[in-house]
Amino acid sequence: MNVLDSFSLKGKVAFVTGACYGIGFAIASALAEAGAKIAFNGLNAEHVARGIENYRKAGIDAHGYVCDVTDADAIEDLVKKINQEVGVIDILVNNAGIIKRIPMLDMKPEEFRQVIDVDLTAPFIVSKAVIPGMIKKGHGKIINICSMMSELGRETVSAYAAAKGGLKMLTRNIASEYGAYNIQCNGIGPGYIETPQTAPLRVPGNPFNDFIISKTPAGRWGRTEDLTGPAVFLASDASNFVNGHILYVDGGILAYIGKQP
Repeated sequence: MNVLDSFSLKGKVAFVTGACYGIGFAIASALAEAGAKIAFNGLNAEHVARGIENYRKAGIDAHGYVCDVTDADAIEDLVKKINQEVGVIDILVNNAGIIKRIPMLDMKPEEFRQVIDVDLTAPFIVSKAVIPGMIKKGHGKIINICSMMSELGRETVSAYAAAKGGLKMLTRNIASEYGAYNIQCNGIGPGYIETPQTAPLRVPGNPFNDFIISKTPAGRWGRTEDLTGPAVFLASDASNFVNGHILYVDGGILAYIGKQP
């Protein structure tokens, strides 16, 4: 096989959770450009309609569904529906997630549990639903969207860091349990990425903006397109012997102690 051909996703079916916009949309769009058929979900009809419109504008015929990724029964039904309407899932990207920036002493247990439920339990639920189909097909790719908080702590994100650290280990355990079935499970750990949500933080002169740039050897925030090449690689045959790995796309933050004062 030509090395470039090994990156092709032609004929593959990809399910990207929470991919109505943002990082999930960018990854799903890249998978589509590489040849995959795209299915995605959103938490409500408004989000899904927004997603369908975003894909339409990008020239992508994506299949959108309303589904809560924390609802195991609903996910089982959704996976069956995708298998019937789009095709048996070859690629799963567990992208849906939330963050609550609350100091640990101020965080209520139910708030902590909600973050764990969405960011860690949901990837377990969705992966569990798609793995049987992958076993039958004889191959599969699972990509979990981890975080630098899979490795580092930071003020106000105790639940998020706990969930993303757990997701790193879930990634490794899926690789361990199902690698013999030719299923590869890897993670992508984004750094600080330019999204509408981070726009208020990226104003020049904002102390946080200056802090992130000073801590990043690349000297800038990441862009959603910086995540697309790694996603296509991990979704393709080019990564068939890569399993249980977290690929950090962070401009070098995790490798860098920071500039000397």
